Amino acid sequence: MNNSKTKVSLTPAIYVADLAAYNAGHLHGEWIDATLDVEDIELEIQEILKHSPVGDDAEEYAIHDTSDFWEAEISEYEDLTTVVEIARFLQEHGRLGAKLISYLDNDLEIAKEAIENHYCGEYESIEYYAQELIESTTQIPENLIYYIDYEKIARDMDLNGDIFTIEMGFGEVHIFWEF
Repeated sequence: MNNSKTKVSLTPAIYVADLAAYNAGHLHGEWIDATLDVEDIELEIQEILKHSPVGDDAEEYAIHDTSDFWEAEISEYEDLTTVVEIARFLQEHGRLGAKLISYLDNDLEIAKEAIENHYCGEYESIEYYAQELIESTTQIPENLIYYIDYEKIARDMDLNGDIFTIEMGFGEVHIFWEF
């Protein structure tokens, strides 16, 4: 089991496009570090628009691409405060954070709650989690230990909604208590 929540080394970014240039057939925009303060991102956007190939008509922008956001969705006209909050969450929690946001219908506040207060850790499988939970909380008589079916217990925990899981790959399951 790995119960640590380590900081991930990545920089989520957004590609901001000048819409006046885009509509005129020009690709004009830049990648911006999405973990910057909102004011700094706004300044970079103003610089993009100031240097538009279509002149003074550039007033609007859109987010046309993202990097290191994985499954976390950012709309074309997403509020920059939301973009920064999601980017910083992903910078801290990486791909797990993105999968969690996606699983929770792109609700960042619920994802924060889940990872801060309901995260049980990373396990090879749900069965290993069930076994660890039971053996650490219950004194099992020696003569009964071989009769416990952790696979069925884990399945019941999952089906009953006691837990939810985020699978990152083979043998890498992150478990959360349902809330």
